[in-house]
Amino acid sequence: MPYTLIIFDLDGTLADSFPWFRLHVNAVAARYGFRQVKDEDVERLRHASTREILDFLAVPSWKLPFIARHMRRLKTAHAASIPLFAGVGPMLDTLAAHGHQLALVSSDTEANAREKLGPLAALFADFDCSASVFGKARKFRRVLKRARLAPHDAIAIGDETRDIAAARAAGIACGAVTWGYAAEKALRDRQPDYVFERMEEIVERLTSLPAGQDAAPV
Repeated sequence: MPYTLIIFDLDGTLADSFPWFRLHVNAVAARYGFRQVKDEDVERLRHASTREILDFLAVPSWKLPFIARHMRRLKTAHAASIPLFAGVGPMLDTLAAHGHQLALVSSDTEANAREKLGPLAALFADFDCSASVFGKARKFRRVLKRARLAPHDAIAIGDETRDIAAARAAGIACGAVTWGYAAEKALRDRQPDYVFERMEEIVERLTSLPAGQDAAPV
């Protein structure tokens, strides 16, 4: 196996939470005093980095923990209504059957993550949740330490440009999925080790390489 440990993001990667986010974001904006997201803004924001999104919405850094906490509470109330993407179950089952350790690092709470995953949560060896917007690299390192693995043994898979940046900062490989929050071009411009356009590609590409072989450029 090329990677012993596969670390997944949740929202936009395994869980189809973008419709829920669009439904609630402007109420949160009104509560915390940042710019409302109009329909015509969405595609622009999907091509922006996390820092550019925060600048566009005029969200000061000191408000981020309060906004994140509020969003987690909202998700707790609606977690059961946020579905997983089609194919998530077979994909996770197959990776686990091939001997990969699975972990989840998310800005959501572990309780919300477990509720969204349902029985699939049992496939995950580790959860490190409630990450700050720019705090994932530290959590990746903690997951690696608990698994007693070196950085080259792991890959992080997410749907945002910050997921790529966090993986790079932690010294691990990164894969980007194109069905989440960020646009495919924004992801490819940051040159992740893998770009997955279909759920099935995660299994096809991560279980087909001999141990120690690097990923082909994308």
